[in-house]
Amino acid sequence: MSSDRVVDLLKTAYADEIETVMNYQTNAIVLDGVRAEEIKESLKQDVQEELGHAEQLGQRLKQLDARPPGSAEFPAGQESLQPPEDSTDVLAVINGVLDAEEDAIATYRDLIDAAEAADDPVTEDLAVTLLSDEEAHRTEFRGFQKEYQRE
Repeated sequence: MSSDRVVDLLKTAYADEIETVMNYQTNAIVLDGVRAEEIKESLKQDVQEELGHAEQLGQRLKQLDARPPGSAEFPAGQESLQPPEDSTDVLAVINGVLDAEEDAIATYRDLIDAAEAADDPVTEDLAVTLLSDEEAHRTEFRGFQKEYQRE
């Protein structure tokens, strides 16, 4: 049996992944310009991966006799990932993605620690896997950030 802290972190991570899906999808739609195309394509691909993360987290919650939060319980908080007023402000979206990735990385690190303390190796393994994916996303978008900051 897992701890309340593990379940709370799983719910937080689930909600964050769903919010990320929404914001990545929206930004992939609203960004304009030739320079935005590569970012839009990356966001579209990441939507599917983030949705997969949410699915895995939701299934783990179910296995722990808990349930993922629905929209009425949804705690949105990704202010920096909101679509920019200027639809050509690609750097704002890149920076928002990096903020979201840093938040996800911190959550998964906390989940790893909590799962280890609760002797829950299944949740710990899931969190390690998802942490690796989020670190890869961060690396990709740091590269985009460097390129855009140079210009």
